[in-house]
Amino acid sequence: MASVKDRPPEEVRAAYRLHDEVESNPPSRKLFESNPPKLDRFQRKVLDDLNAQGYAAITFADLFTADLWGQVAADAAVFSKEMERQLAGGVAPPATVKKVKPGKPGKPAKAAKPEKVKKDKAFLGRRYKRDLLTLDSPWLQVASSQRMLDIVNSYIGMWAKLSYADQWYSPPRGSEADRVGSMRWHRDYNDQHLIKVFTYLVDVDEGTGPFEYVPGSAKTGPYVNEWPWAPLGETYPPADEFDRRIPQSAAKTFTGPRGSMILCNTSGFHRGGFATKNPRDVWVFNYVSPAALQSLVERNFTVDPSTVDHLSEVERFALS
Repeated sequence: MASVKDRPPEEVRAAYRLHDEVESNPPSRKLFESNPPKLDRFQRKVLDDLNAQGYAAITFADLFTADLWGQVAADAAVFSKEMERQLAGGVAPPATVKKVKPGKPGKPAKAAKPEKVKKDKAFLGRRYKRDLLTLDSPWLQVASSQRMLDIVNSYIGMWAKLSYADQWYSPPRGSEADRVGSMRWHRDYNDQHLIKVFTYLVDVDEGTGPFEYVPGSAKTGPYVNEWPWAPLGETYPPADEFDRRIPQSAAKTFTGPRGSMILCNTSGFHRGGFATKNPRDVWVFNYVSPAALQSLVERNFTVDPSTVDHLSEVERFALS
């Protein structure tokens, strides 16, 4: 199947509707209904918050062990230090370069050579570009865990697919810099049935590019019909018009200590990454419905199917 970017928008939208209404999502809903998860009290609270607000703010320790946090934090530190080293040398993180050289079968693609940093340009270091991941990765263990999937699947009402797993590193840009790209208010085009999970790898205050969200702009609420979600729709409204129609007081800003987690339906309006004083370092998971993975979304990683045989059916489904 051709890349989403290479297909006419009307063709992509028609494919999404077909998979959402007929081909992919109905069977996924039946799988969920036939295998309802048993949520504990805390998982139920997270689900209630998602249903009521479109987001839930928790900590990594609420869901997982201190030992697992130690593993994921140590793993993330390797990439963080590499970004610091490269930026100190005056080059952009290579993951921000758009041109990627194809990899050989079974090997990850190689990013092009780093480019020089320009003062007026924003850079976002992304760790993965269609890399081959294994369950040796503690982050992939977290993302594909049934404990996380039970919450995600209960919210979207079907078995979800993990479509994205990455670490983002954003250097500070100064208070006079302009917001660009995803630093502006927008909806994710990926799906209307989705959950994005952010895990802060550093303490995040107002100067560290905190995630911001407008409750009541996904599924139901007072702002759901403001530039409503549609496949490949108008995801970035004009800034002045947005401020006129949705007051800043309606937004929620997520500052918090290292280890904070935010689960959020990002088909609602959100923005983040506008780091003015301190580097922003965050791990990101994206879960979508099967319809999105069939028509709107391309994974940024691959998984060797032979390495997931020991997982539960719902975990294998998320990685398939």
